Amino acid sequence: MFSTKRTFAGVALATGAALALAGCAGGGSEPGSTYDPDEKVTLDFAFWGNDVRAELYDEAIAAFNEEYPNITVNSTFLGFPEFWEKRQTEAAGGNLPDVMQFDYSYLRQYSQNGLLLDLEPFLGGIIETEPLPQNILDIGVVDDVTTGIATSTNAWGLFTNPVLLEQAGVEDFPGGTWEDYSAWMGEVTEAAGGEFWGGSDFTGRIQNFELQLRAEGGNLFNEDGTPGFDEARLTEFWESGQEVRDGIGVPQQRVEEVVPLGPFDTANTASELTWDNFGSGYLGNLGEDYTELSLLAPPITEEGAKDLYLKPSMLHTISSQTEHPEAAATLVNFLVNSPESGEIFGTNRGLPASETALAAAELDPLSQQVKDHEEAIADRLGDAPPVPIVGYGTLEEKFRQIGAELNFGTMTVDEAVSQFFTEMDVVLNQ
Repeated sequence: MFSTKRTFAGVALATGAALALAGCAGGGSEPGSTYDPDEKVTLDFAFWGNDVRAELYDEAIAAFNEEYPNITVNSTFLGFPEFWEKRQTEAAGGNLPDVMQFDYSYLRQYSQNGLLLDLEPFLGGIIETEPLPQNILDIGVVDDVTTGIATSTNAWGLFTNPVLLEQAGVEDFPGGTWEDYSAWMGEVTEAAGGEFWGGSDFTGRIQNFELQLRAEGGNLFNEDGTPGFDEARLTEFWESGQEVRDGIGVPQQRVEEVVPLGPFDTANTASELTWDNFGSGYLGNLGEDYTELSLLAPPITEEGAKDLYLKPSMLHTISSQTEHPEAAATLVNFLVNSPESGEIFGTNRGLPASETALAAAELDPLSQQVKDHEEAIADRLGDAPPVPIVGYGTLEEKFRQIGAELNFGTMTVDEAVSQFFTEMDVVLNQ
């Protein structure tokens, strides 16, 4: 039985302080390496999504029960904001669902508060690891403990719009450095004659800063939660966008006018740096005149650097309070690894991370494009960075807001750096 809750209540963003739940963790039974198929158990499973995804999970659970008839799965779903509001309430009461679809940005917070089960005893046993490359398995590790299994992945990419480029008479971005990318955007903007722009100020996205830091051998945030950059490096990054902000990139006023959409999916820009699974949404918003997009590798900071990485579109986790860890792990394995899961979900949850699930998934043209992109950038894929710090989402949004102010011209780079470090100090020390 599926249930849904439609609400417009404000999102109660879970913070480290809100989930200081030392008394709520660690009550589940000791996990083993196998599940007794004669044991009758009931599991609660929660995920975010819509009616379409709910129907897919319904079908997947039915397939799961053909193999494991003694495991009853009670599933519920909510929209993304409401999902996390509900989890925060449950975490405070010590009654999280047995199995959860999980977002990467919350993994460290819930793991460090002892709310998620250590999955190590199941790896290579109940949870098959052969279909999951090591760099995928490493995604779910927090403080040397595996608490999540990646269901699907995406990577950073550069989308371009062939229709707009044809109108401008400019060839697609041939690749190169960030300076090369800025120059290419300038060509497009000039050729478009005010109809559209080559792109946006890439220094407004914290992910582009992260790529440059990774190319230099660093991280945005280190495993101990400290920043991997100083004021001088952030100043250098934001100053590098000044040429784009001075007329090459789309003006911030135009960006504000098309909210809640963005400049790329309203045909105001010919390129956009973002996660590679955004293509279908962009095409849906652009309309019937646009039938395809190009997906290219992002600009290069240093040749040969392992600056890119695979990020989980989502993970699956188990509550540390579950009374049935073996059965819960059996369900996680089925939802991540089984051919039935791959065939049923396709790319609804993102490009499957498991090779067995991926082999069974029917890929539409956009999904095939994402698969091809991730294969094409394989030589630039490095280890995933440390799991996002608690409060990462707050800092990501602050970075975006400051980028908008820089693009408006209402803030200097020095003021921007000072403001971001002040905000970061609050987040890291709360």
